[in-house]
Amino acid sequence: MTIQITTLDNGLRIATDSMPDVESMVLGAWVGIGTRHEPWSANGVAHLTEHMMFKGTKRRSAYALSAAIEKNGGMMNAHTTREETAYYARVLPEDAELTADVIADMLQRSVFDPKELDRERQVIIQEIGRDHDTPEDHIFDLVHGAAFPRQKLGRSILGSPDVIANLPRHEVTDYVKEHYHAGNMVIVGTGKIDHAALVKLARRHFGRLPGGKAPKVEVAKVKSGALRQAKESEQLHLMLAFPGPGLHTKSVHVATLLGILLGGSSSSRLFQKVREQRGLVYSVSASHMPFQDVGLFSLYAGTDPARVKELIPVVCRELRDVAQHITPSELKRAKAQVRADMLMGQESVMRRAEILGHQMLTYGKPIATQSTLDQIMAVTEEDTQAMAAKLFARKPTLAALGPLEHLEDYRKLVARLAE
Repeated sequence: MTIQITTLDNGLRIATDSMPDVESMVLGAWVGIGTRHEPWSANGVAHLTEHMMFKGTKRRSAYALSAAIEKNGGMMNAHTTREETAYYARVLPEDAELTADVIADMLQRSVFDPKELDRERQVIIQEIGRDHDTPEDHIFDLVHGAAFPRQKLGRSILGSPDVIANLPRHEVTDYVKEHYHAGNMVIVGTGKIDHAALVKLARRHFGRLPGGKAPKVEVAKVKSGALRQAKESEQLHLMLAFPGPGLHTKSVHVATLLGILLGGSSSSRLFQKVREQRGLVYSVSASHMPFQDVGLFSLYAGTDPARVKELIPVVCRELRDVAQHITPSELKRAKAQVRADMLMGQESVMRRAEILGHQMLTYGKPIATQSTLDQIMAVTEEDTQAMAAKLFARKPTLAALGPLEHLEDYRKLVARLAE
């Protein structure tokens, strides 16, 4: 492995993945907080905080932060998930010092100017509106809310317009003080980068961060049931979700392969049976989303509302069948797709940074690509069938968005799966 790890006295970890044959580097900070770590009264504060980190510090204006990276051709961005927040830039190696200074400035000296905060509230409220107007995106929020009711893991990453509009500034700054510390952060560098040099930069720019511990979270539990939201639209958007394995279980790779086999590509079962052979949908997919302590195995389909009566029996039949019959060729194809994706991802400095940051926050150490591949390639048809039988024996969580008049009763759906 080309990965090296150093921990500073304050608990800050520096992780590098050297790629000497590339001409760029990614440098960033991965923070172990997301939507599920927010106070109950402040849903959306993790994402709002991410936005506000770009809106000015004691040393730089919002424009100066962006211009510092972009003036030499670099690109800076960030993202928030339910369990992580990351800030990163892809730059040329000669800009490593500047990039470390800019990201440290953002994370330690942002001023959260009230006028900028009020402007950014409106930006995020528009982002929420765009999400609600994009049903194939919004349905994923709905299924999480239905699967994790009254749980932080089920809340929207973007938050709600009412909360974002009225969230006091002090709740944002308190959130930063509580979670943006050395014990909950990893400085990541990938590409054309020297580990010792990045450790030196991290010590200079992040060495005064206070220590601390990663936040504890409530144990999440997937609930069955149905959430139906009527909406005038040309399509009915449906999701079925089942509780699956979390990130720390050995069987997580089996669930990943099952998702690809069922609906991860145009050669998958659902795509072939539902779209290609019957023309019931334009889009259909299946995937497994693992979190720290639980996973959500979900299926999505967007269909003509009048054809949902045909769609559901076909999908249920495939879910029952995959627990009984998996051919060596289709499992081999799913493995090949995972393997190719992982190996092709090794060519990307950004992808390797995302993987390294995620692994350090999740496992506290990097996981060798070959080790993961060995576990995936060892999965058998029997393993995959057993996973399907276990997943689909549970009552599902159903989320539906669109015209609902032709959608059958939830109890009838459950009965179909149990046939």
